[in-house]
Amino acid sequence: MKKPNMGNNDSTVEDLKSCESHQWYRKFMTECPSGLLSFYEFKKFFGLRNLSETSNAYVEALFTTFDLNDDGFIDFMEYVAALSLVLQGAVHQKLRWYFKLYDIDGSGCIDRDELLLIFKSVDAINGIHDDTKTQEFTNMVFDKIDINGDGELSFEEFMDGVQHDQMLLNMLTQSLDISHIVEKIQGEMMDDT
Repeated sequence: MKKPNMGNNDSTVEDLKSCESHQWYRKFMTECPSGLLSFYEFKKFFGLRNLSETSNAYVEALFTTFDLNDDGFIDFMEYVAALSLVLQGAVHQKLRWYFKLYDIDGSGCIDRDELLLIFKSVDAINGIHDDTKTQEFTNMVFDKIDINGDGELSFEEFMDGVQHDQMLLNMLTQSLDISHIVEKIQGEMMDDT
């Protein structure tokens, strides 16, 4: 059976469910025998150790967006749904997920501080420590898509602005690309067989 290349966006939900589902399930259950992944186990699962406070806040926000039923745990189906979205979700689906991730306080709008925190956290996880550049990027995003100039991005402003600016769409997509983490897990699964 052909193994899908998990590192690109050509993977499908069916790929995850069929030929490798047993490997994904085995990896999940090996790391999390209870079948419920806590935040601590989530960080361990993805090899995220010794994070700064900012990076930890980002990872916690990421965890929360994957916890679809808000019970404080990620079960195997939520895990597969999250990987499916990241690997092959439509642009609209990914943007909806990004908005939820950026809206840290759940207010329905993203302010500059929330966006800046996420961008700083992503940079920290990737080993980049250039606060000036991160601040400039945050300002550029707001200048481009905060249509009414109120200092907050509504869901509609975010969706319209990002979908109509290919450069911004590419930058946001690349900044939250976790396919390298999926590839690492994929490699570990192959080592186990």
